Parts: sequence; C-alpha cells; structure tokens
Amino acid sequence: MTEQTTTLHIKNMVCPRCIMAVRQCLADAGLQPLSVGLGTAVLAQSPAPDALERLRTGLEALGFELLDDPRLQLVEQLKNAVIEQVHYADREPRENLSDYLSRRFHREYSALSKLFSEQTGTTLERYAIAQKIERAKELLAYGELNLNEIADRLGYSSAAYLSTQFKAVTGLTPTAYRQARDKDRKALDAL
Repeated sequence: MTEQTTTLHIKNMVCPRCIMAVRQCLADAGLQPLSVGLGTAVLAQSPAPDALERLRTGLEALGFELLDDPRLQLVEQLKNAVIEQVHYADREPRENLSDYLSRRFHREYSALSKLFSEQTGTTLERYAIAQKIERAKELLAYGELNLNEIADRLGYSSAAYLSTQFKAVTGLTPTAYRQARDKDRKALDAL
C-alpha cells in the first residue's frame, strides 16, 4: 500500500457476509475500496467528509460502527484475529492463543490482554473460549463430525476437555446439545 491509502476500522465485522455488506455501504457512499477484510476497509485516499458521514450512517443502520480511537481499533483487530483463528482456520495447525496474537500484532501478549480486558470487561482467554464454544455448537448442529474430531479441529487436547468446557459455558454436555431441538446459538459479534 502507498502512503496515500486510508484504512477505516469497522466494528462488528465477523464473517464474509459482513464484508459484502460493508462493500455495499462503501459503494452506496460513493467510495471504492482497494480491499475490505474483517474489521477494515482500505481506500486509495481519504474520503470527503460528506462521503464519510454517508458511510457512517449506512454502517450504523446495519449494526457496524466506524472506529476512530486507536485503542478500540486494536481491540476490534484482536477480536477479529480470534474469530479468524477459531472459525476460519479449521485445517491449519493450531497455535497457542498468546503466541498467535503476540506474533500477529508484534506486541507482548500481556499488554494486548490488559488492553482487551480494560476495553471489553472480559479477558482474551474468555473471549476465545466463547468463540470456540460457539464454533463447537455450530459443528455439533451440523452433525458431520464426532466430538473427537470437533475437539481436534478446535485445538483442544481431548474431547473430554472440550466436553468439560462446553458444559461449564452452556450448562449442557455436547451430546445433550446435539440432541436438543432448540440450538441456542449466539451471533459472533454478540460474544
């Protein structure tokens, strides 16, 4: 990217459909992005104030938010990194959360964790566990994988450990959840 590019940071982007919705908001505001990813849109230049306001209004109507505060931008980037690791890296070897985030953000994990806790009221570890449990719910609902395969896919050391954590978070065993008619799942941006 050249130095003339502008990166917009957008809260609550959690999936490919979010990327499509943000692309449409950008187009509706008369902006053509160079790229759009989870939590970001890169523009060739700074948008005019009226275009930025149209974008802000369009994003808010869809449940997104432009982030101006660098600390909030980093927290959103951390959330997106956890979501990417848990939900979209099924086949890649799992890396320890603290190592993964330290490497990705070139910062000490303790500093990232402290900022995250201050801004969200929860720890990075609890956030990652909540994401893993939601992913496990999704995989259980599909019924295509057994618990050992789900545990492996999510980086758990054993199916027993996943089962224990799943029950602690949901109040149900994975088997009971799979058999339940009402599969209580949460939107990723609500975690």
